[in-house]
Amino acid sequence: MRRTLALLAVAGASMIALAFLIPLGLIVKEIAHGRAMAEAERQASALVPVLAITVDPARLTHALVSTGAGDRIAVHLPDGGSVGTVRAPGESVATASRLSRAVTGRTETGYLLLRPVVLDGGRTVVIEIFVPAQDLTRGVTKSWAVLTGVAVVLVAGSVLVADRLGMRVVRSTQRLGRAAGALGAGDLSVRIEPEGPPELVSAGEAFNTMADRVVQLLAAEREMAADLSHRLRTPLTALRLSLDNLGPEAEQSRQALARLESEVDQIIAAARQPSRAPKSVSCDAAHVLRERLAFWSALAEDQRRPCELVGASDPVPVPVAATELSAVVDALLGNVFRHTPEGTAFTVTLHQGSGTVGLLIADAGPGIPDPETALRRGASGSGSTGLGLDIARQLAESSGGTLRIDSSSLGGASVQLWFRTDQRERTPRGTRRLVGKGWPRRGAAR
Repeated sequence: MRRTLALLAVAGASMIALAFLIPLGLIVKEIAHGRAMAEAERQASALVPVLAITVDPARLTHALVSTGAGDRIAVHLPDGGSVGTVRAPGESVATASRLSRAVTGRTETGYLLLRPVVLDGGRTVVIEIFVPAQDLTRGVTKSWAVLTGVAVVLVAGSVLVADRLGMRVVRSTQRLGRAAGALGAGDLSVRIEPEGPPELVSAGEAFNTMADRVVQLLAAEREMAADLSHRLRTPLTALRLSLDNLGPEAEQSRQALARLESEVDQIIAAARQPSRAPKSVSCDAAHVLRERLAFWSALAEDQRRPCELVGASDPVPVPVAATELSAVVDALLGNVFRHTPEGTAFTVTLHQGSGTVGLLIADAGPGIPDPETALRRGASGSGSTGLGLDIARQLAESSGGTLRIDSSSLGGASVQLWFRTDQRERTPRGTRRLVGKGWPRRGAAR
C-alpha cells in the first residue's frame, strides 16, 4: 500500500509540476528574448540625439563606441554610406526607411533590429543593431534548471508526505490484520488500540466489539454445553443402578456405560475450559482401531456379523487426537450396526500411503443412495441425528484430508476417511471443502 500511495503521489505531483513548469519555461524564454530586444532598442535610442545633431561619419564613429555595442551596431546614412559593421542587406534597409518604423529580421547567427530615424529635410537614417542568438536565450537554461529542481523537490516532498501518511495507514491495517489472525487462531484476549484514519478507527472499534461479543457467546455456549451434559448424569446413574442388578451378564453394558460417563465428563470439562489455539496432536490409528474393534466385535458376534480388521498390525501415526479418532470410529461402526440388518458383514481397512493415511469402513448392507445428503450436517433419512458423518468429515479436514462415500466391494457402502500426515497447511475444524476433490478413490493410485 505504501508503494501504491507513493506512486500515486509521484503521478499527481508530476502532473501538477508539469502543468506549471511548461508555461513557466516558455515565459522565461519569452522574457529573455524580450530583454535582449529591449537592450537593442535602448542602444538604438541612445544614438538618436547624436543623429539629430550630426551625421558626420567621424563623429558617429565615436558615438557608436560610446554605446558599448562594439561591432554589433551600424548606421546607414541618407547619402548611402554607413558607419560601423554592416550586416543587413540593402533591401531590408530600404524597407525600414520606407516604412518609417522599426523592423526586425532573423539571420543565421541572430536577429537584426533596423530602426529608422527621420531627420530634418526629410532625410532618414537607419540604425542597425545586431542581437546574437546567445543573447536571446541568456539565462534560460539556468532558469529552467532552477524550475526543474523546484519541481523535483516538490515531487519528492509530496512522496515523502504520502509515504508518512501511508505508513500510518499501513501500520494500523497491519495491526488490525494481526489481531484478526490471532483471534481466528483462538486467542480471544486480543484487542487493538484503534488509530489511524477515521475509517480504520471505526474498523478497530468494531473489531474490539466483535471480539467481546465472541467471548460472550462462547462463554454462553460453554455453559450451555456443560449444563446439557450434566443433565445426562441423572439418567446415566439410574441406568448404572439397573445394570448392577443384572449380574455378570451385563458386564459389557456396564463397560459401555462407564465409557459413556467418561465421555460426558470430558465434554463437561472441555466445555468449561476457555477456548485456546489448537495444539499439534497425534495418535496411533492402528492401536485405536484394534481397541475399538475389540469393543465392537462382541456385539458383532452376538449379531453374527463377520468382521475383519486389515492393515492395523504396525503403528500408523495420524495428526488427530486419539479420543476424537475413537469417537469417529465408534460413530461410523455404530452406523453400520444401526443401518444394516443383523448378519451383515463389514471390514475395517487401514491404509498408509505417501503423506496420507486412509481409514476405510465397508459393509455389505444396502448402501447409501444419496452420499451428498448424507454428508450434510443434520440431514438423516433414517431417524438419526445426522451428525456422525459430518463429525468424521471435520476430523479428516482438520488434518488437511477429506471424507468420501463410495460403493464397497462387499456390495454396500464404503466410508473413506483420509488424513494428511505431511507438513502441508491444515484446515481449521469447521471449514468445509469439496468432498473428495483431488483425492483418490479406493483402489486408485495414490
